[in-house]
Amino acid sequence: MHDTNLGSDAAIIETDVPARLDRLPWTRFHTLVVVGLGITWILDGLEVTIAGSIAGALEQSPVLHFSDAEVGMVASAYLIGAVIGALSFGYATDRLGRKKLFILTLALYLIATAATAFSWDFWSFAVFRFLTGAGIGGEYAAVNSAIQELIPARYRGRTDLAINGSFWFGAALGALGAVTLLAPGRLPADLGWRFAFGIGAVLGLGIIGLRRYIPESPRWLMLHARNDEAEQVVSEIEDRVRQAEHGAPLPQVDGKKMRLTAHKHTPILRMVRAIATQYPRRVVLGLALMSAQAFFYNAIFFSYALVLTHFYQVPSSSIGWYMLPFALGNFAGPLLLGRLFDTLGRKPMITFTYGISGILLAIVGYLFDQNMVSATTLTVCWSGIFFFASAAASAAYLTVSESFPLETRALAIAVFYAFGTLLGGVASPWLFGKLIASGQRGDVFIGYLLGAGLMVGAAILELAIGIKAEGRPLEDVAKPLSMAD
Repeated sequence: MHDTNLGSDAAIIETDVPARLDRLPWTRFHTLVVVGLGITWILDGLEVTIAGSIAGALEQSPVLHFSDAEVGMVASAYLIGAVIGALSFGYATDRLGRKKLFILTLALYLIATAATAFSWDFWSFAVFRFLTGAGIGGEYAAVNSAIQELIPARYRGRTDLAINGSFWFGAALGALGAVTLLAPGRLPADLGWRFAFGIGAVLGLGIIGLRRYIPESPRWLMLHARNDEAEQVVSEIEDRVRQAEHGAPLPQVDGKKMRLTAHKHTPILRMVRAIATQYPRRVVLGLALMSAQAFFYNAIFFSYALVLTHFYQVPSSSIGWYMLPFALGNFAGPLLLGRLFDTLGRKPMITFTYGISGILLAIVGYLFDQNMVSATTLTVCWSGIFFFASAAASAAYLTVSESFPLETRALAIAVFYAFGTLLGGVASPWLFGKLIASGQRGDVFIGYLLGAGLMVGAAILELAIGIKAEGRPLEDVAKPLSMAD
């Protein structure tokens, strides 16, 4: 039904699309969504692990021969690209749709990471890493939005954590690839690291075809006055679920229909004003969680290879063996703890994972400062700490993506990812590169204490103002801006 007083691009609609999606059982369709879209985090993990594992190879490359500071700078270039990509593609995702953008951003990633393999100096390498990061940053906004809007509410927490945690499956692949390609005598010194970047391009190329079978988000369609298309997509999803359930009847739809004033698009100023003025506590919480985990992760992960080579004299060709258990611990955390975020709840689990990560980092940092841990022992310690920290970091993305209205979802994810990365991520690889270059364990320990303090502070804030979003529909956690009275 249309109302001429609403403007040419607006319509009053009544819909039960969200309720129909949330009452579905888990089937192959939802697994397809997880696999087809979750590749983003695998690719990101692959990228940063390869970049970290080949730090020594880049310094020893007869063509590039990077300094320690330049290794940190190219890591920052990747993160800056991710920030700009998230902001640019985040708004486009809310304006143009989820599906268009998760195809475009994946294509940008593939081209840029393949081009990195052909870098000829510091600046070409940095530019290609910047563009690779832009593709990944855009993926975060488009993919997180689509996943949140397609997965039933009762599975949302564990699914989001598992997908974000798959970053570390990619990290494990990157570690194995680095070990294989950088083995002494296997390839010429300037070819091993180039072939390593081809792994991501091949993996991403294989997933493009799979994404063709993932539909546009029905929630996005209904908000943009395309209710007929939304109804059609939901009906097709329900048909796929019935087939998977061998024709068994679907659960009844609970609750009454939503009444929306749908528009073809929402002005960006209205989105920003809604985020800032209607949910100020959630803004503060999102920034704290994102910034703390970004500093914590980027400070340690991007600098780990340098710590091993400088303080433990681990050969660059062996770095992957240390990265592998580190990555597996990170992957196991969200996978095993994710269910608890849906059962025990968001607030207690986020508070616990952030708090214990910070406390353990301070303890291990002290042991490192006192030279009480070997390279192997340090790796075991990191694996244990990041079992919890990985779940905490994944929960930060979960919190941001479900805390704001549907119309602003991709933009909110992009903005918080960008600010969190700028505040906690871009500077930390550079800072730790400088601290490690000093050769003083005490200097590195100070950096670890800073990361620990940020995590504990975020845990306290979550305990104070965290959101109980477990099992609740997205439209209940944050009412759509277009909700009609």
